[in-house]
Amino acid sequence: MSGIDVPREVYDALEAPEDERDDVLRRELAVSLYREGYLSFGKARELADLSKVEFHRLLGRRSVKRHYSEEDLEDDVEYASG
Repeated sequence: MSGIDVPREVYDALEAPEDERDDVLRRELAVSLYREGYLSFGKARELADLSKVEFHRLLGRRSVKRHYSEEDLEDDVEYASG
């Protein structure tokens, strides 16, 4: 991740296997930023490094309401175009 420094003590305190900590941080950040409206679905999904289906499932497990912006539509059109 660029621009974010996680203090080593915080990183080590994550209750996740060491080889999964980066993924956990990226997914938690992606869900939070999407839920708060700071990132579109497409960009949050990209940050989480998940497919559309996987990110929808993750949001569903967290009971996060979906919002659909013009940028989301553009991402979908671009994706559908190839």
